[in-house]
Amino acid sequence: MENKTKASPTPKVVSSAYRLLDGEEVNLVERIGDGSIITRFNKTPRPVEETDVVCPHFLQLKWATGCPFRCAWCYLQGTLRFLPTKTKPHIKPYPKIEKHLKVFLEQADGHPELLNSGELADSLMYEKNGSPFSKFMISLFQGQNKHRVLLVTKSVYIANLLEIDHNGKAVVSFSLNAPNVARIFEKAPPVDERVEAAAKLSRAGYEVRIRIDPLVPLPGWEQDYRALMELVFSKFRPSRITLGSLRGLRSTINFARDRRWVAFLEEPSNWGLKVAFEIRLRMYQTVLDYLASSYGYHQVGLCKETLAIWDALGMNYRQIKCNCLT
Repeated sequence: MENKTKASPTPKVVSSAYRLLDGEEVNLVERIGDGSIITRFNKTPRPVEETDVVCPHFLQLKWATGCPFRCAWCYLQGTLRFLPTKTKPHIKPYPKIEKHLKVFLEQADGHPELLNSGELADSLMYEKNGSPFSKFMISLFQGQNKHRVLLVTKSVYIANLLEIDHNGKAVVSFSLNAPNVARIFEKAPPVDERVEAAAKLSRAGYEVRIRIDPLVPLPGWEQDYRALMELVFSKFRPSRITLGSLRGLRSTINFARDRRWVAFLEEPSNWGLKVAFEIRLRMYQTVLDYLASSYGYHQVGLCKETLAIWDALGMNYRQIKCNCLT
């Protein structure tokens, strides 16, 4: 008797009503099918208390889990703690990814979305293989003009991206830090090489953003982060900069291999422990002032920062433009 493999059913679009940070009520995609590939990050409630963090509910493209760079404070150490491979990179089947994404692109109504492929993995960690993720993914977005994919990375391997006729369908965001911070706490390519890679993609017509997250108050941090800004703006002008500070969920702290960074944490929030309020405020204000005075630059958002910090900086969280938003 012929053995026929039953095809998996086509996943359905599941939508829900959401209230955005500006108060608008909209119907947004909650997930595609079982949510194993595309699902909305909605773990942060609407901020009410001063210690509540601000984080808009964005769409995740969960094509893989894990990251090869293993930075000391990486939240994946706790987030993926129940997986057999933990933070070791694991790629999901391309046919499944394609099926779920096509359903989203063909059937999802509503606002334009930026699908974040770097929440649970480094978006460029699978580029030196026979079927690089960047070429596979960007090609799937080419038949439409509404949605885009966000690639978040510390990698410098951009050869595949430079070969693609991306047609504006991809946004690339580089995670950076002051070089001395990166040398101590990160296991990623040198910061200057990441900046150079970002500049090449910017010249190739990509929208390029940067994340400076987390800001770390090591001695001399003021000059260190000014120098980082000088390095970035000497090479290119990012379309958006997102700032964040050290934060430690209990699961991250418990499963961190290197806990030296935990010594900086002391203030509670609804998203873990944070650096003391006055230090965070001074760090943000220093970077914001330097960007404004030296470069006339104001396209800055904050990542998972409290209402109290937004208010103290005179920034309107309801108009947030951060890394994960279109």
